[in-house]
Parts: sequence; C-alpha cells; structure tokens
Amino acid sequence: MTTVGDSPLDAQKLEQFVFRAVDEVGATLNTALVVMGDRLGLYRALAGAGPLTPAALAARTDTSERYVREWLNAQAAGGFVAYHGEDSYSLPPEQAAALCDEDSPAYLPGLFQNALGSVIDSPRVTDAARTGAGIGWHEHNHHVHVGCERLFRPGYKANLVEAWLPALDGVVEKLQRGARVADVGCGHGASTVLMAEAFPASEFTGSDYHEASVEIARRRAEEAGVADRIAFEVEPAAAFTGEGYDLVTMFDCLHDLGDPVGAARHVLDTLAPDGTWMIVEPAAGDRVEDNLHPVGRAYYGFSTLLCTPASLSQDVGLALGAQAGPARTRQVADDAGFTRFRSAAATPLNVIYEARP
Repeated sequence: MTTVGDSPLDAQKLEQFVFRAVDEVGATLNTALVVMGDRLGLYRALAGAGPLTPAALAARTDTSERYVREWLNAQAAGGFVAYHGEDSYSLPPEQAAALCDEDSPAYLPGLFQNALGSVIDSPRVTDAARTGAGIGWHEHNHHVHVGCERLFRPGYKANLVEAWLPALDGVVEKLQRGARVADVGCGHGASTVLMAEAFPASEFTGSDYHEASVEIARRRAEEAGVADRIAFEVEPAAAFTGEGYDLVTMFDCLHDLGDPVGAARHVLDTLAPDGTWMIVEPAAGDRVEDNLHPVGRAYYGFSTLLCTPASLSQDVGLALGAQAGPARTRQVADDAGFTRFRSAAATPLNVIYEARP
C-alpha cells in the first residue's frame, strides 16, 4: 500500500481526486474559451438558431471552421453547448440567457473575463505573495477592469433601483425629492448612471482613484444623457470631496480599500446628519465554513488574486478580503463612529448593508 509519511493512501480516493483535478483543468481552460466565444460572437450566432454545423457557425461569424469545430467540441464536453450528433450543435435557451442577454442578472461573460484577467496576472501575484507586497487595481490588465464592470452591472441593473435602495430607510423618498449622492469607488460608473437615470431630481458625484475608469464613467454618463447631473472625479475613497450628502454608496469596493476604517470615517464626516451609507459587498458568512460553497470559492479566488493584493498596495493594508462577512463589515462601521448598522437586503452574490450616523 502506498503511503505519504505515516498515512496510507486510499487508491480509490486518489483516483477520484485526480479525475476531479482533470475537470478543474478543463474548467480553467474553459474560462478562456468562454471569453473567446463571447468576443467572436459565437454564442450570439448560436442563440435561437437551432442546430448548426461548425461550418455554418463559422460562416455566420466570419471565423475559421477548424477553430470553431474544436471550440464547439470543448463547449459540448462542458455542457455549455448541446451536441446532437451528425456534426450538429445548438445553444440551449438557458445558456443563451446567461451568455448572450446583457440585461439578464444571470449574464456571465463578465465573470469569465474578470477571471481570465485574474489568471493572466497571477504570476505577479505569486511573486508578491513571497514578500507581502501589494498590486494596485490600476496595475491589472484590461480584462480585469472591463470584466469587473460586465460582471456587476447586470446585478446592479436588476436590483439597485427595484430592491436595494427601497430596502434603505427613507432613501428613495429623498432621491425622488432631490438628494445629494456620492458614489465612492464608482469604477466605470455603472451604479452612478443607473441611479441618475432613475432619480432625475437628484445630483450625483462619482469618484475613483483609477483615472482610466473615471474617463470611461464620464463617457457612459454622456451616452446615457445624465452627464449634467453627475460629476466624476479622480479621488481616493478617504478623500472624496463634498459634504452634506444624503446618501454615500460603495459598491463591491470596501474590502478592496487599504484603510476601510479611515474611508468610513470620511464618509461619516461628509454625510448629512440624517444621511445613509449604503455598502454593497460580496455575499459571505462570518465563518470560513459558511463560505465553503461555489460562490464562496469564486470569491476567495478573486480575493486572493485581486482584492487582497489591492488592499495591501495601499496605506494600512487591512486586507479585509472579499469574504469579510457581516461582523467584520460592522466592525469597520463601528470603529468609524457609525451608531446604526444592519443588513438591509441580499442576493446570492451580494449583501447590502445600511449604516447611519
């Protein structure tokens, strides 16, 4: 019997793990293949088209049949595409909704693009892990930046105006009358633009330390016709300008900050006396065992490759991590001087917290 140290090996368990590892490699490679299918328009060409041959799909997308054939076989092996035999493939409607409909909250290409960008930069993260150095958001490749917005925007579009803001005490009424809002860590401005579109009486300031993202946010506001009510600024979370805000929001970024407590104190200083701090964070429990499931696994992965290095690249470097959980998030608010804190809403991917002075 084979042993490792003093522990005997169960041959059946070893074989099961090896096959699981092979499946993991296939999943890793499929991340690139999904991004490839998205960029080449292969999923969109398959959607609603019924069974197609590789040659027919290649003709529809102006791509090489030989590449398309291998891509289709890989997709069929992973259950993303249906294989009907006789050189015939189709995209089931459920997969089409998840891979083609950008307005669907189940839209997935951004998740894969963000993951691909994270893997591309992983050698640098490995080197940083030897010393504890950080890697700033601005140092990552474009797949990370673009993929992150494409990942979160569908969820914001489906939930922000319809569910998350109404879950906050009195906030929608203020926005309808006309409120001052600061969207901190706004990235490409998806959340800021959505709020401005929904509440034309209110004024918004979006801020992010990443200048390239702010430039994109300004373009998005122009395209949406709300640039007259949004000012986008290049500023860190602990130094955004303005005061007397009725609402300050942070979407999926508090855990990325080097000094979240310092940023929270600044939020408190800039809020009106009856203002609200809305914190949208990745869904997580307080204990590791609460997060040992597929969503937690993905978030721990992103946290290792993106979120923790981002925090460690900044002053303090608290590195909350993407699975900080409600207790640690509450502690940030408490340490900053907020007196009220609660979980206001949730989805499978996010928890929405409300903090008040």
